[in-house]
Amino acid sequence: MGFIKEFKEFAMKGNVMDMAVGVIIGGAFGKIVTSLVNDMLMPVISLATGGIDFTNLFVNLSDDVKYKTIAEATEAGASVFAYGQFIQNILDFIIIAFCIFLMIKAMNKLNRKKEEPAAPEEPKGPTQEELLAEIRDLLKNK
Repeated sequence: MGFIKEFKEFAMKGNVMDMAVGVIIGGAFGKIVTSLVNDMLMPVISLATGGIDFTNLFVNLSDDVKYKTIAEATEAGASVFAYGQFIQNILDFIIIAFCIFLMIKAMNKLNRKKEEPAAPEEPKGPTQEELLAEIRDLLKNK
């Protein structure tokens, strides 16, 4: 029973639960950003580049047959170098990283407490050595 109890304590710790929530929200956020890239940005970029569909940019490595799409090439068993999908994934990453940067920056701004003006320092008194020297001098004069 010790192993199960230990595992339960580990699983119920705050950090593990926070991480689980983060992974779930991160997955959903990733879908939103992927949709943003695929459904909104890439069509605009495709329009600007003359109708190029980035996800279908590839080089056929197996033979001299021309395929219109990656799906055709992989269905025929051809080896392809799918650099268009790589470009798409890089764009996804950059947008996700930028969004996370903005979220963290906003959270840091909200969490940052307003800095209170520093109180003026009180004048320092004599040091211990100065006090002892003064006591010594007083005792000498008696």
